[in-house]
Amino acid sequence: MPSRYAQWMYDWEHRLTSVDNNRVVRPLDWGVEWARDWPCQNGCRPGQAVENPEKFLIDFNRRIVASSDEFYSYKTPTDFRLEKREVQVFSTREVPDPKLEAKAKGTFGEFLRFTAPVKTPYAENNLVNARWFPARGRRAIVLLPHWNADAIAYVSLCRVLNMLGISVLRLSMPYHDIRMPAEISRADYAVSANIGRTLDAVRQGVVDIRCCLDWLEQQGYSTLGIVGTSLGSCYAFIAAAHDPRIRVAAFNHASTYVADVVWHGQSTRHIRKGMESEITLETLRQSWLAVSPMAYFDQFSRWPRKSLIIYAKYDLTFLPELSRDVVVEFKRYGLDHKVVVLPCGHYTMGEAPYNYMDGWQLASFLRTAFEG
Repeated sequence: MPSRYAQWMYDWEHRLTSVDNNRVVRPLDWGVEWARDWPCQNGCRPGQAVENPEKFLIDFNRRIVASSDEFYSYKTPTDFRLEKREVQVFSTREVPDPKLEAKAKGTFGEFLRFTAPVKTPYAENNLVNARWFPARGRRAIVLLPHWNADAIAYVSLCRVLNMLGISVLRLSMPYHDIRMPAEISRADYAVSANIGRTLDAVRQGVVDIRCCLDWLEQQGYSTLGIVGTSLGSCYAFIAAAHDPRIRVAAFNHASTYVADVVWHGQSTRHIRKGMESEITLETLRQSWLAVSPMAYFDQFSRWPRKSLIIYAKYDLTFLPELSRDVVVEFKRYGLDHKVVVLPCGHYTMGEAPYNYMDGWQLASFLRTAFEG
């Protein structure tokens, strides 16, 4: 039986998860058409008919993992530019929080924009957006928010890091906030029952991160790092596994396989509901292998870096046992890392006092890791 504290925390998690009541259940779609422009074709003709989409995508995932440097390769954009505009919230809730809307109204920010090297059918999504928080010095990070984060989440953390002399590019992940296609009200296309589109979204996000590193280098930043939360943590790990410039990495919530999070997580029950009658967990795991951190520890261990892993003891979305499996791999590979376990859950980590605990852990780690 859970303790009183644990039960209180689980009840709080349930209440916070229930706030979003506009989740859409969509049926399983293998989405093989998304593979037409991927590298690692290995003899497959783009656009060819696929008789067995399950086998096609599982085989493709294995090729990607074997040649992942090719899959996550790109050409540096030539249209980097900064633009100043009014800050918008881009809430994903059915009823936006008026306090947040009022907080953003009349404020302006500076945003890095460029054309995404990975193209999708959605013009909004193909224009990358990253809010820029500059600081003195030559240290900078790319920050990845959580899935369905609004556009002003993590702004306070960015400003704290600025006070420590760390510049921040807060990246809008694919299909999030200003990049969200008009036909959806949540960032559902980033992770969904469409297998191919989910793979493509992660590839696009990882490439976007590496482009941000290119721009930071062009501005003279020589010491680079990354911070990712939840889905952003997945993107951050894969980017670090394929880019030697990331010398400091913080993973705020960590898990092994994307499929396991979707299958067991509280906030992804609607995705599982749309596909569980047609696919098993193991098949889903193999179908999303190429976008799962567990597949890339060999690649991640190629370069020295300092890492922080934060997970929540009462997490119902990234289950604690999955986070502990990640820690086991860090130890097995002998990687330089620090582990912090917070006494909260996935959603409650964003609530006081746990958000302050989390922010303190992130800020103190980045300060000392960069100095080291």
